[in-house]
Amino acid sequence: MFGQEIDNLIKIVAVTFLGSVCIMPIMKRIANHIGAIDKPRDDEEHRHIHDLPIPKLGGLGIFLSFLLGYILFGVQSTQMNSVLIGSFIIILTSLIDDVKPIRASHKFFGHLIAACVLVFYGNFLLNNITAFGFSFDFGIWSYPITIFFIVACTNIINLIDGLDGLSAGISSIFYLTIGIIGYLQGRGGSLVMILTCLMLGATLGFLVHNFHPAKIFAGDGATFMGFTISVITLLEFKGPALISFFIPLMILAIPILDTLFAIIRRLLKHQPIFSADRQHLHHQLLGMNFSQRTTVLIIYIIDLCFATASIIYTIKDPVIGRWIYIVLFILVFWFVLHTSIISDKGSQKVKELESGVKEKFTSTRHKITKKTTKKRNKINGDSK
Repeated sequence: MFGQEIDNLIKIVAVTFLGSVCIMPIMKRIANHIGAIDKPRDDEEHRHIHDLPIPKLGGLGIFLSFLLGYILFGVQSTQMNSVLIGSFIIILTSLIDDVKPIRASHKFFGHLIAACVLVFYGNFLLNNITAFGFSFDFGIWSYPITIFFIVACTNIINLIDGLDGLSAGISSIFYLTIGIIGYLQGRGGSLVMILTCLMLGATLGFLVHNFHPAKIFAGDGATFMGFTISVITLLEFKGPALISFFIPLMILAIPILDTLFAIIRRLLKHQPIFSADRQHLHHQLLGMNFSQRTTVLIIYIIDLCFATASIIYTIKDPVIGRWIYIVLFILVFWFVLHTSIISDKGSQKVKELESGVKEKFTSTRHKITKKTTKKRNKINGDSK
């Protein structure tokens, strides 16, 4: 049975991967024809780093590949229908924005409608959570909480889409990790596994064209990856235990933390939280003279570490998984303190403190060495 399930899952990934690889050149032609082009701009608010005009519509290509896979392998249900309707709204909104940029409030409205479709038609809900021996029933608040979660996930992946292959790579790691966990738990034929494999293949196919040097961008269609991540996370949320909701989020630790740091940074600078800047994690790494390709690979490795910890925590040993999480978070926050990802003043104070400690240590060591030398010279003089 397991052999048949894994064969079917691999088939889904392979078909959507090939479909995505083949459809991206068509998306590039369409993007060039309708003017969905990301032109390089040398301004502070522009987050992409490229020298030549790059066609967008990669998100539309991912959606079409996903749709192809669903036609061949999907099973019709009310929940799946809500996912398709919500996805269409997300893609339509992103397509309009890719051709002619629209206001953030208009995009938010489209995301809100898509989230409401999932909640009120598909019955995707966070009803209650049990944590630390206490049970929290959200009651009527479960509706706005779930809608907020879907909209937040939809935008998180789009916010980190600043380097070639970054958003697609992180999304692929998420889908792969959820797929491994689901398969090892014996849920090979479930809706969440089918969705995960559809998206894994479609996103990897896009990554073939999007990895540096990128030939096509996802554009605002990166929101589609975030939207499906929210769907998969909610489907993974089995039972009220907080940890079942916590694990999928840990796979997304890097984009979530990067978004959180961006919000804090902009609040400290009295800027709108949705404004763009060049202080994200990948900009910090680029500022250390890493290339685009190396920067993206570093972030992949960090994200893979969180993904590995999630697999170990869920399948193997929660204690080991917990310790890996702790070490990773310590390393991330150490990095934050030593860069301007939140505050230039904060990183400068840390460097000054470390410099002071180093100088004090050097001075103390010099004094000890001086005293030791004097004693040694005195002993040598007395012996003579």
